[in-house]
Amino acid sequence: MYKGVLEGVVLEIISRGETYGYEIAKKLHQMGFEGLAEQTVYALLLRLEKNRLVHITKKPSEMGPPRKFYRLNERGVEELAAFWARWDYLSGCIQNLRNSGRDDGDLQSGNQG
Repeated sequence: MYKGVLEGVVLEIISRGETYGYEIAKKLHQMGFEGLAEQTVYALLLRLEKNRLVHITKKPSEMGPPRKFYRLNERGVEELAAFWARWDYLSGCIQNLRNSGRDDGDLQSGNQG
């Protein structure tokens, strides 16, 4: 369920200011993505890095090795805008379906083909 959506959510979090992996994972948990494993977040951040959607700066940490801090670059900003456009389109389609009434015989009978 999260595939694609989670990437857009993380891009949005990063767009709001420079941040690092653990902080992103914490924000996701606060937003309700409680069952999300930190490894999933770090794998997603690695994918964003490989797709060149983020700018990375390493900064010293008091608790171990340097931390990677993420900022969106121009491609990341464009990808975030594309994500929101896809989201608006999809949510509009779903809302149309929901509002289209339930007198559609295919929906009531479960006939899908």
